Amino acid sequence: MDYKRFGTMVDCSRNAVMTVPTVKKWLDLCAEFGHNMFSLYIEDTYEVDDNPYFGYGRGRYSKEELKEIDDYAYSKGIEVIPCIQTLAHLNAIVRWLAYKMEIVDCDDILLAGEEKVYVLIDNMFKTMKECFRTNMINIGMDEAHMIGRGKYYDIHGDTDRTKILVDHLNRVSEIAKKYGYNLTMWSDMFFRLATGGSYYVSDAKIDASIKEMIPDNVEIVYWDYYTKDKKKYDKMFKAHKQLTDDVWFAGGLWTWEGFTPVNKFSIKATKAALQSCKYNNVKNVMLTLWGDNGAECSKFAVLPSLFCSSEFAKGNYNMADIKAKFKARFGIAFDRFMYLDVVDGSNTSNPTKYLLYNDLFIGLMDTYYKEGATKEFAKMARKLAPLTKDETYGYLFETQCALCKVLALKADMGLRIRKAYKDNDKEELKVIIKDLKKLSKLLKKFYIAFRNQWMIENKPHGFDVQDVRLGGLMNRVEHCAETLQDYVDGKLDKILELEEELLDYYCGEKVLRENGYAYLNMYKHNVTANVL
Repeated sequence: MDYKRFGTMVDCSRNAVMTVPTVKKWLDLCAEFGHNMFSLYIEDTYEVDDNPYFGYGRGRYSKEELKEIDDYAYSKGIEVIPCIQTLAHLNAIVRWLAYKMEIVDCDDILLAGEEKVYVLIDNMFKTMKECFRTNMINIGMDEAHMIGRGKYYDIHGDTDRTKILVDHLNRVSEIAKKYGYNLTMWSDMFFRLATGGSYYVSDAKIDASIKEMIPDNVEIVYWDYYTKDKKKYDKMFKAHKQLTDDVWFAGGLWTWEGFTPVNKFSIKATKAALQSCKYNNVKNVMLTLWGDNGAECSKFAVLPSLFCSSEFAKGNYNMADIKAKFKARFGIAFDRFMYLDVVDGSNTSNPTKYLLYNDLFIGLMDTYYKEGATKEFAKMARKLAPLTKDETYGYLFETQCALCKVLALKADMGLRIRKAYKDNDKEELKVIIKDLKKLSKLLKKFYIAFRNQWMIENKPHGFDVQDVRLGGLMNRVEHCAETLQDYVDGKLDKILELEEELLDYYCGEKVLRENGYAYLNMYKHNVTANVL
């Protein structure tokens, strides 16, 4: 490979914390594919001295576990670079008053300028130094949009937010130097400073004064998970190089759109990105596997994307050759492994999660149902079924197969219920009640398959959220069936939720619809219109 560093970053902060054996399994694959770098994204899921509430109840890694991971990676020729947060994205610690009252500005952002913040960050670096060989750390610093707008404002008043950010970064930089660290940070905050608030501005003109704000031990990471056009990457690299010559790149292997991967899109985006990296002489590349909103998707579900990206990094873009190598290595045809995507995967708006949690009566997502989807899910369940027998990865196919069986019945259930109710077709409602009883059984089978997948790969912490979500869904299905039965039996003269007309989730706004898909797979946004 023509890279100084090439590897993956695995998110272990959105409830799914990989067990050490699972990390080792991942490292085995990455070493085999030629990677020499691996990053653990750990917001609060690691042990920090004098901070018992940091990662409490979250399955945090002990120092011994981190050392074991680093030792194992080292034996495989892989450098482990921890990816932590030193400004924003620390939402899990905000629940603890010991942090919220003293070191939080607003939302999930630390209170810049507060000395207790820098004591915590010092302890973070101290843990990293004890556990990892590397002299590199990613310090995060991304998406701190509300910096200076909360407690900081109460204390200091209206302050130049650029100055707040730069002063904080300099303090973090100095602490890092104390431990001999060079740093990387996501580039969006500096880029937004230079462009007046936007990140993906390919023709940005960066003032030299912005470049001078970056400490000498900090390199920036351009992250882009969305682009399939090499020319757009080229322009963004050109813009970034106005800030620094040493630009890192982070792409995405999509594991954060619910239970299913998005391999097809990931492969296209990564191909364009790596071609651009080579053209622009970018030497440090990592591919991220995030776990937004619950980390339901197995990281191993993107093996096709992982394998392709590794071949692309070696200069091999021959898909026929890549597919043949994949089949020889894994014993499953590449295109059959891609069945895990469940839906087409040409874009990132995967409907499986929002169709799963879409309420049967309130139906926020009913306007997004595409005609014929139930038949497609049934077809995919039949395709996935034989692959559940695979000795190594059968459990992945079992989860997706069970999910498809659920969606083959549930995806249009809300629309069926609403039509039968509006037509006062009680015979059809009786059929639907029977189908809801079938759905309850299918949901239980999906739950068992998904729980098995989780426990194979992750610590048990975090699955409590899945218990709450899926348990709530199963209970809701039973409740709706009972309510329909009462209506059919004449015990209810109305079902009030069904009296309301369906409205478009994005209020009919085309721009919102085209750019707001990220919200569809956020559980709290699609499960109910009420306060969760």
